[in-house]
Amino acid sequence: MQTGNVTTPFGRRPMTLALVRRQQATTEIPAGKSVEKWKVFRDAATAMDRLGLAPNSLAVLNALLSFFPDAELRQDGQLVVFPSNAQLALRAHQMAGATLRRHLALLVNGGLIIRRDSANGKRYARKDKEGQIESAFGFDLSPLLARSEELAHLAQQVTAERTAFRKAKENLTICRRDVRKLISAAIEEGAGGNWQVVEDTYLSIISRLPRSPSTEILVEALEEMEMLREEVLNMLSFQENSENDSTNDAHNEQHIQNSKSESIYELEPSSGKEQGQKWSQKSPRPGSRDPAFPLAIVLKACPDMRDYGPGGAVGNWRDLMSAAVVVRSMLGVSPSAYQKACEVMGAENAAIAIACILARANFISSPGGYLRNLTQRAEDGEFSLGPMVMAQLRSETVARRVG
Repeated sequence: MQTGNVTTPFGRRPMTLALVRRQQATTEIPAGKSVEKWKVFRDAATAMDRLGLAPNSLAVLNALLSFFPDAELRQDGQLVVFPSNAQLALRAHQMAGATLRRHLALLVNGGLIIRRDSANGKRYARKDKEGQIESAFGFDLSPLLARSEELAHLAQQVTAERTAFRKAKENLTICRRDVRKLISAAIEEGAGGNWQVVEDTYLSIISRLPRSPSTEILVEALEEMEMLREEVLNMLSFQENSENDSTNDAHNEQHIQNSKSESIYELEPSSGKEQGQKWSQKSPRPGSRDPAFPLAIVLKACPDMRDYGPGGAVGNWRDLMSAAVVVRSMLGVSPSAYQKACEVMGAENAAIAIACILARANFISSPGGYLRNLTQRAEDGEFSLGPMVMAQLRSETVARRVG
């Protein structure tokens, strides 16, 4: 230990081991090292939040550097400045004495300067016969030289984070505008689809944004909003295709009513009742209701459903319904319970319910009973899939952040 380079503070200011380590670090500066003083100041200013500094702290650091006569901080130079508090306050925009002392302490605690106190606490320099400074007592700027690379790296990180934040915020603003105007246009022009559900999904994404969101939260919201925009465009594209094919649909409607329903249950011949059942005219046909949520949102909330789709992927609603048939069997949900859910909710919404049950399978003791309960509540008008899906989406988002 080079004790000659460690000084303790004057008066009642305590000495800490952190101060000892910082003073020792200045003895390890490589020989010949130098850095432009205003360059290192700009890096410290950029990274001030990481260093625990405030804007006034930077004003004080700027004043200290202004008392250093050279443009560069050099390892072989004299790096102690010794202005009085009155001189410092004047150059720090006439800062009050108490404020000045507080920010000097922040600079010391932040490891940017070191106090080199004299025996009586005064700041001064002692010169030799040739007029060269022999020893000085005041504020040592060596930590700025020792940490110049670290400060530059911190500044680069902060700049990159700010750039990412700005881009995410701009992209989210544009995506929000697109979705908002597309929904309004669809509603005003009477496009087919459950646009109220899309509207609720849009508002749910926006409502989860805090007043001052982090970059991570903005990116998450942007991903969800982009998926919603894609789903809206798909719905509008489907609407256009449906209008083009409306003549063929009308021609085929009578045939569909008088034949066996092309039910998704045919994908799994687990019972005679479930496969190829004829639907009465009073019961809605599976898939006759609009999905309660865009497919992309459902898959983000319940990503495990992808593994059970055809070929291990889910690219459309039919794939999701195929996956739901596999999952309902795996969970022990009876064909009749799932069939009833499809009658009441519609096939797509029943598949969404199965996806949510799969996501929370560890917390549900009887998936079949749970689905029957949801179906009954839906039939009584007391249940909506919206809160269930959004709760799972939030849970999945938190899980990804923790993971």
